[in-house]
Amino acid sequence: MDIFVRSGDSLWRYSEVFKIPLQLIIDSNRNMNPQFLRVGQRIRIPGYITNDYQLRQGDSFWQIAQNRNIPLTALLLANPDLNPNALQIGQTIRIPQQITWRIINGQQRYDYSIMMNDLNKLLDAYPFLQSSTIGHSVLGHEIPEIQIGSGLKRIHYNGSFHANEWITTPIILTFLNDYLLSLTNQNTIRGISTLPLYQQTSLSIVPMVNPDGVNLVIQGPPEDEALRNQLINWNNGSNNFSGWKANIHGIDLNDQFPAKWELESARNPKTPGPRDYGGERPLSEPEAIAMADLTKKRDFARVLAFHTQGRVIYWGFENLEPPESKILVTEFSRVSGYEPINSAGSYAGYKDWFIQEWRRPGFTVELGSGINPLPINQFNDIYEEALGIFLAALYM
Repeated sequence: MDIFVRSGDSLWRYSEVFKIPLQLIIDSNRNMNPQFLRVGQRIRIPGYITNDYQLRQGDSFWQIAQNRNIPLTALLLANPDLNPNALQIGQTIRIPQQITWRIINGQQRYDYSIMMNDLNKLLDAYPFLQSSTIGHSVLGHEIPEIQIGSGLKRIHYNGSFHANEWITTPIILTFLNDYLLSLTNQNTIRGISTLPLYQQTSLSIVPMVNPDGVNLVIQGPPEDEALRNQLINWNNGSNNFSGWKANIHGIDLNDQFPAKWELESARNPKTPGPRDYGGERPLSEPEAIAMADLTKKRDFARVLAFHTQGRVIYWGFENLEPPESKILVTEFSRVSGYEPINSAGSYAGYKDWFIQEWRRPGFTVELGSGINPLPINQFNDIYEEALGIFLAALYM
């Protein structure tokens, strides 16, 4: 929601009126000096929308504020061009309303366009979020990264490395939405106050590493006839892509990283297909390159890659992980009920490469159980299990 500065206003005053932590207002207006506000300057208030209301006989700002349980000052700030002493029947005013509901609806077949639409809604409602494009998929889809928090501890979550594990994307974004609601409504999540997490951590999220593959699983092959025929051929002649994990080149993005890639490649398929083909060389695919470049740039303290399924957490690689990893995974296991496993005996994965290169904690979290893609009716159960892990990764 936008308001405009009046004489004598301050960000602290807005924080008091709207009951929003001052830091969130400052971070929602990054191109502004909070010590020098100008009359008429636009200020963004996170976690609010405005609803249009037509004035009726007997209405007054004071009465409307009382009926809606909002401060009179908030109503005045939302309607700077109106004289509250000269209101007219039929006149339209803006009534501020704090957002107390989820914007994300994760319980649906969650393709790339749904994700991008939801991200735009979140960015509009919570302008202290930051968004950037880390690269593009084979078919040219932007791969977005969302950042939240102003702390020194840099943490990263990602989802949908594998196409038919697309449920990880709405699971992660539902957590992001709940985190935002907790911050702006000053509520706890499972008894944990989230503002200190925001102040202590910087969380990076890449919710959909493999947008082309996700769309392939959910929508079927693209209309381009040559590409369509090629994909069906790689898929053993089938139009059913529910078993497809790879990107649109038929390359498994989680077998693309230079962490003993040669060993993984030697035992895996040698040609493109639905799963496990690591390409002709590591980091050949734009999606994997984007993730590697982002990881180098951000210098993360820890990373969590969310996959499905198995209700297990892989936390080691070739004994290169630091002692902190075991402490963290023990807590992740406690809050989720998932089994910690040091190694899956595989190579070339994203968390493998992260552990190898930085000697810092990296985790592959296998959400839920069953056959991929997991049915959407498992969404709530999976989310409740994952929620403890999302939180613990921030507070530990």
